[in-house]
Amino acid sequence: MIYFMFFLSVCFVLGGLAVASNPSPYYGVVGLVLGSVVGCGWLMSLGLSFVSLVLFLVYLGGMLVVFVYSVSLAAEPF
Repeated sequence: MIYFMFFLSVCFVLGGLAVASNPSPYYGVVGLVLGSVVGCGWLMSLGLSFVSLVLFLVYLGGMLVVFVYSVSLAAEPF
């Protein structure tokens, strides 16, 4: 179980690095989704399944809004 938690924490850090290192919003959102899924998996392994579900739904809604906004800004020429 300790190896699984270590794997989740490494994936969470890699997801954060993927967000920080990608200038393109298309690839940055992949890091955000990876980080949120791994974070929710981490909470589920601790036995907090309801908190994990609520957190995932909130993150999913927030990420969708930020992704659409950044894509529309990147597509706008002015």
